[in-house]
Amino acid sequence: MTDENIIAAARQLLTTEADALAALSRTLPDDFAAAVTAIKASEGQVVVAGVGKSGHIGRKIAATLASTGTPAIFVHPTEASHGDLGMIRAQDICLLISNSGETSELGDLLAYCRRFDIPMIGLSSRPDSTLMQAATYRLTLPQMPEACPMGLAPTTSTTMTLALGDALAVALMEVRGFTAEIFSVFHPGGKLGAQLARVRQLMHDGEDLPVVSAQTPMSDALIEMTSKGFGVAAVVAPDGSLTGVVTDGDLRRNMDGLLDRKAGDVATKSPVTVAPDMLAAEAMAILQKHRISALIVTDGGTPLGVLHLHDLLRAGVA
Repeated sequence: MTDENIIAAARQLLTTEADALAALSRTLPDDFAAAVTAIKASEGQVVVAGVGKSGHIGRKIAATLASTGTPAIFVHPTEASHGDLGMIRAQDICLLISNSGETSELGDLLAYCRRFDIPMIGLSSRPDSTLMQAATYRLTLPQMPEACPMGLAPTTSTTMTLALGDALAVALMEVRGFTAEIFSVFHPGGKLGAQLARVRQLMHDGEDLPVVSAQTPMSDALIEMTSKGFGVAAVVAPDGSLTGVVTDGDLRRNMDGLLDRKAGDVATKSPVTVAPDMLAAEAMAILQKHRISALIVTDGGTPLGVLHLHDLLRAGVA
């Protein structure tokens, strides 16, 4: 098989699955909005279940829901039949996934939900199947061919299922008013956590903040800058408000007679500052835009701290 044949096969699969997603978008299940409303109104969690490839997709859907503000767990149908039905409570809502709608392992879950009047969301490509007939809400996938050459391996169907699960999660984010602040609570680690960190979490404050007055001799200002190690010092008025900053660049621009001057004579009078509640990623963009290495953090014109480029890099903000 030539490289051209390999590329052609890959493109054919992607085209087939892209067409299926377009069809799903055009024919979004009639019960979609009702299912979202029911999940939001539920006082419990979403219990996702499926077998085989549907199970793998179900695990990802449960994880996405949980990380975006909708409590969710995955329960394997076989394990449910051997005790894990106890994990499902009357206030929960079940999302049961089966492309054929006839997965026998889901039988005990269906019976349990019926017995205790637990709402069920069925996700299948066959509207007349056992699952969909039993479901409270029916998310029916459009009939589209599998992308595998034999038309057997779950490919197109799993892609549509995953996409519909993402659609549920995002729609729920919208109706819940889910914000970046809430998202950061659920993602404190890794790259996502770094991108959602606030300036307040990374800045240096208190005794670590280099501060001088406008009348401070530059000899003393240099000691303050050097001892704090940020290459910058905030210049403040008697009332504590920020009037400027002295940076390494200011030192280089005022080398002649530097030690005979006051901090206010050397300082940049309209410095770039950031607020403590700004996203760290936004602060990084400001540093890059102005080609500087440190920012004074202010609130109402009063310096609260200093944020250095190295603080952002150490936190993984890039």
